[in-house]
Amino acid sequence: MKDKRLGIYIHVPFCASKCAYCDFYSLAHCEYIMPDYQDALLKHLDESARSIKDYQVDTIYFGGGTPSYYGAERIIEIFNALKLNGNVRLDAEVTVECNPDSMKLDELKALRAEGVNRLSIGVQATNNDLLKMIGRRHNFQQAVYAYTMARKAGFDNISIDLMYGLPSQRKSDWAETLQKIVELHPEHISCYGLKLEEGTRMYKEYKDSPILPDDDEQADMYSYAAEMLKRYGYRHYEVSNFCAPGFESKHNLKYWNMDDYMGFGPGAHSSVGNLRYSYVKDLKQYISAVYRDVSIVDEYNNIDPLERAVEYVMLAMRTSRGISERDYRVRCQCDWKPMAKALRAFEKKGWAEQTNGRWHFTVPGFLMSNTLIGILLEVQATGRLEGTPWLLEEDEHFAVKQELDLPMGEYELFEELYQQQTEHPLK
Repeated sequence: MKDKRLGIYIHVPFCASKCAYCDFYSLAHCEYIMPDYQDALLKHLDESARSIKDYQVDTIYFGGGTPSYYGAERIIEIFNALKLNGNVRLDAEVTVECNPDSMKLDELKALRAEGVNRLSIGVQATNNDLLKMIGRRHNFQQAVYAYTMARKAGFDNISIDLMYGLPSQRKSDWAETLQKIVELHPEHISCYGLKLEEGTRMYKEYKDSPILPDDDEQADMYSYAAEMLKRYGYRHYEVSNFCAPGFESKHNLKYWNMDDYMGFGPGAHSSVGNLRYSYVKDLKQYISAVYRDVSIVDEYNNIDPLERAVEYVMLAMRTSRGISERDYRVRCQCDWKPMAKALRAFEKKGWAEQTNGRWHFTVPGFLMSNTLIGILLEVQATGRLEGTPWLLEEDEHFAVKQELDLPMGEYELFEELYQQQTEHPLK
């Protein structure tokens, strides 16, 4: 058997209701289509079995949408089809995304018994008012109960998704959220800043709203999370992701490491060798095309070496592993000296640092990673830094502190929250 590894992503485009911030392809109140979609998806997987068999499948990710709402029975049926048609490794990481309101103990036990070994739970916030504001169907008490059920079902690898920069959210709210989540001891925590996407309900309601935290406030929340989670032993291994040692999301790392993965379902993306393709973002069209044996591909690109070089820099610098001179020369076939000059300039500003021969962003660097990666790509293309003269200036205005303030201890955090609630200082 060939030792090539492959990740598989299964898109479940169904939700009980649409969250106010979500622009992912998913549909609410479409339960009646679930049986037809299941049949089409299984047919698509069967038709792709020959391609999958060329690999060892070491990660499987059920995302959405809300896979837990789709039901354990259907997820297990898909998983068994992959086991039958593909070379799924016994030690494969198998993740299912869940929302607290659709998690049931018997279904969690069934998933665990069949080999699902990782859950990603969308908690988002611990403040019930914020949860209601962003259109979540659960409250925090339900989230804690769902998490407890997952542990009872035997899951020892659980990720929790959180959001910051929500309307009216203060740093103290965010600090309280992090504290409550850390007390649950999940193996993995993802922290995503709110981005208002056109077409969503929150975009219409909160675009340019004064109660929306600005960029500086979001940056403070991000920095706070990075330092606090570090103090509690979580490793900041990707821009938005933190984990206990050894609990990185192996599937998500495939995206950042440019490894091979295949996606199935409407809107799903794939990257195999130099090929990049995605399927139509239309559930009924996807089902119809699978049954009629017509193309369901929406976009298809053959990536040339230059584009792969760009991808390497763009993706690797999103991780704490970063890039090294050796990897850069091998993957990009480019002169390292201009890149090293840019990275040293970043280092002087406190945006990047070198660890064991690999360059990566600091927390302040991650905050402005889009801008900094853009500069690196310009340097890669031109070999010059002349387009950003301010970067080379020794100007304290552009510098950042190398050390961020550590978060408050538990007592100080409690004192601040207590003062806000009672308007009286603690004695």
